[in-house]
Amino acid sequence: MDSSTLLFNQLKAAEPFFLLAGPNVIESEDHILYMAKHLKDITSKLGLKFVFKSSFDKANRTSSKSFRGPGLAEGLKILEKVKTTYDVPIVTDVHESIQCEAVGRVADIIQIPAFLCRQTDLLVAAAKTGKIISIKKGQFCAPSVMANSAEKVRLAGNQNVMVCERGTMFGYNDLIVDPRNFEWMREANCPVVADITHSLQQPAGKKLEGGGVASGGLRELIPCIARTAVAVGVDGIFMEVHNDPLSAPVDGPTQWPLRHLKELLEELVAIGRVSKGKQQFKIDLTPFHD
Repeated sequence: MDSSTLLFNQLKAAEPFFLLAGPNVIESEDHILYMAKHLKDITSKLGLKFVFKSSFDKANRTSSKSFRGPGLAEGLKILEKVKTTYDVPIVTDVHESIQCEAVGRVADIIQIPAFLCRQTDLLVAAAKTGKIISIKKGQFCAPSVMANSAEKVRLAGNQNVMVCERGTMFGYNDLIVDPRNFEWMREANCPVVADITHSLQQPAGKKLEGGGVASGGLRELIPCIARTAVAVGVDGIFMEVHNDPLSAPVDGPTQWPLRHLKELLEELVAIGRVSKGKQQFKIDLTPFHD
């Protein structure tokens, strides 16, 4: 069995859920190594299957002036150091087909951004790396779309695919999480992940001094969405975590404080252990007579 399939099977079997977590974007090698060390320590103590996440390039920014990260070459070099130093799998995102081969040499999971979830060429190029493919559901998409996106990966010869709910547009500057999607996305016949941080973004909803806008967010509701997702029975949790969210160059309003991570995960593990969310409820519609 190849390493990607082995990891995929481990993630599918993880109880009560697996965790994809890390800072939104690579700020520096020192910061990434610091975050990876603490995240691995916390998840190891809780017995959670953990994959470290960070981005080498945030191509989809509200403003051209926004921080984007170190770029492909330097970013992958840093992520590879995390992988070898702490012996953890890596997930990072791609935005163009040409990036997939290089990313596939380092990452264990390639993430397809929500805005690109239907881009056939990108899905096929990512699939052909043989790595696990995680597809985020577009904020503009119905959950049923994800079955088609997952199938594009499988038809390219890669069975190791998962789908991720990250909220649905609700007006111009807000997202809403519909818990029904966690169930309906199972029609894609693969693991379902809940992104509990991006789903609380308020896209371009924050006015800046001197003009312009940036994305805001509702960090205080992260536990609410997380509790809901775990109770419903998702297979994995995706979350962005930072040791100093107020100074984070990207998506600070929706990154969870590192100091509170263990506390939140302990609660989610407890919920997951008592929930029957992963079991299909069998409804008997035959007449009931007392």
